Amino acid sequence: MKRQTAWRVFAGEFNDSTVEIKGEGEMKPSFVVTPLGAKVNRLFVIGVLTDVENISQEGELVRAHISDPTGVFTLYSGQYQKDVTDALTKIDVPTFVAVIGKARTYTTEEGMLYVSIRPERILEVSSDIRDKWIYETCKNTKDRVEAVMEAMKMDESNVTELTKLGYSLELSEGIVEALKNYENIDLKKYVALIKESLQYLRPGKETLPDLKIDKKEDEHKEKKLDEIDEEEDKVKEKETPKKEEPEEEEDNFADVENTVLETIKKIEGENGAPWDIITEKCKKAGVDKDLIEEAINSLMDKGLIYEPVLGTIKTT
Repeated sequence: MKRQTAWRVFAGEFNDSTVEIKGEGEMKPSFVVTPLGAKVNRLFVIGVLTDVENISQEGELVRAHISDPTGVFTLYSGQYQKDVTDALTKIDVPTFVAVIGKARTYTTEEGMLYVSIRPERILEVSSDIRDKWIYETCKNTKDRVEAVMEAMKMDESNVTELTKLGYSLELSEGIVEALKNYENIDLKKYVALIKESLQYLRPGKETLPDLKIDKKEDEHKEKKLDEIDEEEDKVKEKETPKKEEPEEEEDNFADVENTVLETIKKIEGENGAPWDIITEKCKKAGVDKDLIEEAINSLMDKGLIYEPVLGTIKTT
């Protein structure tokens, strides 16, 4: 499955999101659509890690907050992101961190949608790298504001016309979806967020065409961030035993997904199935623990299951 773009989005825009596109069919991911049309499955954010809190008795589920110039991102990480969870608990707060993760949603009984991030990777960074992220995210946000303005000028916004203006297909689709679902998008608010964010940069840097990173250590960390998707693929290749036939591997994983899905259906009831019970039942069925986690993540991306409450899974 194609790895989704990791969007640079400020917390002030991401937290305003109330629209979700549920994936349908085989290997279809879900997306959170922001008011500026960012069609987010994955995010790349940098800010100050302000707190990390254990929210389960076993300490396997933590909640953390990352502050950027416009607001606060909420992160939830558990036993199925053990490396990230361990890293979060070991970082001294406050400190600058970079996170790549999946957008996650929770809908209340009243129909209110809340967004959060399930981190895939976390890395401590310097203020210089944080400044560069702010600068790049300001540019990306400005591009989305301008794209929404162009769409608003049209008699009826459509993807074809937006792509003709040079905007990406992904952004064009997101903008059309945003204009359908958000009433009275306050563009002045997001312009103000850009201006406020630039004030966080060190004097003079907000006028530079690009931000430079001087320290070799920072260059190494930035390179690591830029190549993090490739690193993930390499790690997965090392962790997962290679089979001689790729088609056989895909068929085997499909069987794992079916086992996990059927297990959830059998035990979910009205309130859903607890993560630990799912894991226990699937392990008894002969499924490796790492494959259980991978299958659950894949089923979430396909929209076949969701987390109505943290640590609890239900089928859609």
